[in-house]
Amino acid sequence: MSRARLLVLRLVGVAMLVTLLGRLWFLQVVNGDAYVRAAADVRIRSVALPPTRGQILDVAGRPLVTNNTRPVVTVDAVALAHQPDGGRAVLTRLGEALGQPYRQIAEKVRLCGEGVPQPCWQGSPYEPIPVARDVSVPVALQISERQQDFPGVRTELRPVRVYPHGAQAAHTLGYVQGAQGRDGLEAAYDRELAGRPGRRDVAVDNTGRVTRTLRQDPPVPGNTLVTSIDSRVQSIAEQALGRALAASGGSSGAAVVLESGTGRVVALAGRPAYDPAVWTDGVTAREYEALPLLSQALQGEWAPGSTWKVASVAAAASAGYGLGATYDCPPGYTVGNRVFRNFASADLGLMTMHGALVQSCDTIFYRLADQLWQRGSDALQRTARGFGFGRATGVDLPGEAAGAVPDAASKKAYWRATRAESCDRARKGYPELADRARAAYLTTIARENCRGGGVWRGGDAANLSIGQGGVLVTPLQLARAYAAVANGGTLHSPRVGMKVVRPDGTTVRTITPPVTGRLPASDGTLAFIRQALAQVPRTGTAEGAFDGFPFGKIAVAGKTGTAESFGRRDTSWFASFAPDPAYTVVVVLSEGGMGAEGAAPAAREIWEGILGLRERR
Repeated sequence: MSRARLLVLRLVGVAMLVTLLGRLWFLQVVNGDAYVRAAADVRIRSVALPPTRGQILDVAGRPLVTNNTRPVVTVDAVALAHQPDGGRAVLTRLGEALGQPYRQIAEKVRLCGEGVPQPCWQGSPYEPIPVARDVSVPVALQISERQQDFPGVRTELRPVRVYPHGAQAAHTLGYVQGAQGRDGLEAAYDRELAGRPGRRDVAVDNTGRVTRTLRQDPPVPGNTLVTSIDSRVQSIAEQALGRALAASGGSSGAAVVLESGTGRVVALAGRPAYDPAVWTDGVTAREYEALPLLSQALQGEWAPGSTWKVASVAAAASAGYGLGATYDCPPGYTVGNRVFRNFASADLGLMTMHGALVQSCDTIFYRLADQLWQRGSDALQRTARGFGFGRATGVDLPGEAAGAVPDAASKKAYWRATRAESCDRARKGYPELADRARAAYLTTIARENCRGGGVWRGGDAANLSIGQGGVLVTPLQLARAYAAVANGGTLHSPRVGMKVVRPDGTTVRTITPPVTGRLPASDGTLAFIRQALAQVPRTGTAEGAFDGFPFGKIAVAGKTGTAESFGRRDTSWFASFAPDPAYTVVVVLSEGGMGAEGAAPAAREIWEGILGLRERR
């Protein structure tokens, strides 16, 4: 009996071993390839699910940037890559359906990488790439119902950015393109606006094709940014700037409106501009190259001309010159071997610094600069930097230019960096220039720099004193300086954002423009400057532009500026402020002519618009 049982147990053991070996052979040999493919199938990729971005509102809660649900055509770049021709045929058919050429579609869906030119898709390759929005229902149905012709192409309802005011404040608002392309407020406040992405975990095979979804967490919508932009004033500034450029023949320009006492930005207008809605469908290489992406208000740099003289008057006071003393304003003043002249060589006679600002006498400032240079004083540069020039304002927008306050060190550094080129030009000249007078002038300068330039001379100081030479400012820098003159000397770092608000309406944080310093001028000096500037639009250089203006309603004070630019028409400036409303308004027109004839009328139009007078005229 025991032997029989033992035999049975042995047989059972052998059978189990044979079964196990057979199963192993089946798994590893017969079905081995299938299990390898199955293992490859569980490679996991995580795809970010973009949340709905928060709105951008103006100071009154009116939308500047919002969202709208629209039909969107998207392309799966991975699916295209698996097509025998890389997706060319699919994109060609898609282009025909959308009325777009193949190249235009292809540029929108190519992935960014080393050596890939803009535009390109900066997001994840596993994220659907939008190529067309607001498509018609028949086109959407055509694509949806003919998936055999459009593999990897989908139509879906998605939130897209909407810009209700078109090109107005385009550079300030910025844009969103893909996962990383940002500019303007969209970039500066991206963390608050973006919300929290959701997550979708997908299984992909060893060729990258998605086989199934493993997990999905929904996104959290972004917060809303409330700004200090007043869309009504913004519109007024845009229209005034556009009309002034058209009337003067100017090539570009900007208008800035600040709250003088707080540093908050009320309006930033710039031309040329564009409608940021162009980004919603993606842009082609040709479209991208044609876009005027430069923000003239904070990236445009020009010589400020006579608007700079407020800093020079403050420098004179700090150097011991009496503001109430009498100075001669002859037609010209000789520095070295060169005569520096007034505008139109005007002989304006004796006057105080008050008259020098009101009538914009240059020769008084030439003499001042020459005397300071002979004393070895850097009062002009030191005071200008104290007014905030030569450094960025720190505004809450990306890409701001710093401007320039030239001095001996910067001139020497520039000479060293360009001496080889100057010597080369001294030998061969500028044969490529059709303007022979300009070519001869530049050749003379090149010869001087080749022999031994880089020395800061009295003529450089003279140019600096009236905002010429190597002086460069942005419209925002000049507006900040004039706002500080108006408010008693406080320099702010301007802010466009006012507060960040959650979707439920509660406040995340309030944004306050920080104080960055005080003007290097006494209260008495600033009061003197304000009193002089109050006369400029009444009896001074801007009298014609402000003829009939209701100063009883709003006491606008300001300064004209006309900056020369060799080979180009003059740059036109007007910088102004008023006590109620306590705004600062600055207008610049590149190649716009005289400040009194181009920028000053535009500034008047803005002031009248702010008061509501334009509608009643």
